[in-house]
Amino acid sequence: MKKSEKNEAGIRSPLARDSVLRAAVGLLDESGIDSLSMRALGKRLGVEAMSLYNHVSNKEDLLDGALDLVLEEIAIPAYDGSWKTAMRERAVSARLAFKRHPWASGLLDSRVSSSPARLRYYDAILGVLRQAGFTLPLAARAYSLIDSYVYGFCRQSLNMSASGEDSQDGDSQELRAQDFQAQLPPDSFPHLAEMAALASKEGYDEEGDFEFGLDLILQGLESLL
Repeated sequence: MKKSEKNEAGIRSPLARDSVLRAAVGLLDESGIDSLSMRALGKRLGVEAMSLYNHVSNKEDLLDGALDLVLEEIAIPAYDGSWKTAMRERAVSARLAFKRHPWASGLLDSRVSSSPARLRYYDAILGVLRQAGFTLPLAARAYSLIDSYVYGFCRQSLNMSASGEDSQDGDSQELRAQDFQAQLPPDSFPHLAEMAALASKEGYDEEGDFEFGLDLILQGLESLL
């Protein structure tokens, strides 16, 4: 008999690959990649670690499957006459997905192997650019530039987080900025102190920062067509 997990009513139901992967995503969200092991995941699901191999081949397969679930949260672009709108929506949804899953951007960028779901995602991005009239070299550069910006912004935001996880309401960002500001005597570092004061104000718009840079990139690419 296959190992199973308990549902909310306390009744055991058969363990499936999807539930294993979703549990892995939850563990990764809470504790990061270093925390992920078959033993830890089995404990989270209430099963023996060895039973997980009925659903995933190994840890690499587990990570690939977890990434695919995160990818499902990102808008796959489709060309409807406006490549800028498609690229913008895709980039914004990617940042939000990586904000919910801070471990995913670095892992996605570093994976050597790609699942069919990821290949379809990458192909769709290039397809929109090619349909919009981008030459192949320009489409490749545009794709790389936009993704580098998204990944870089997410990593910078993550690195600035004192806890290693981004806050959903922005409170932690304001506190980090206030801590940074306290280390900057205005007479010694006038420009940094001024910037830290701006970032520490209530309601500082990190999303606005992201979209400002994204729009500059898209406008620059448009000028090359």
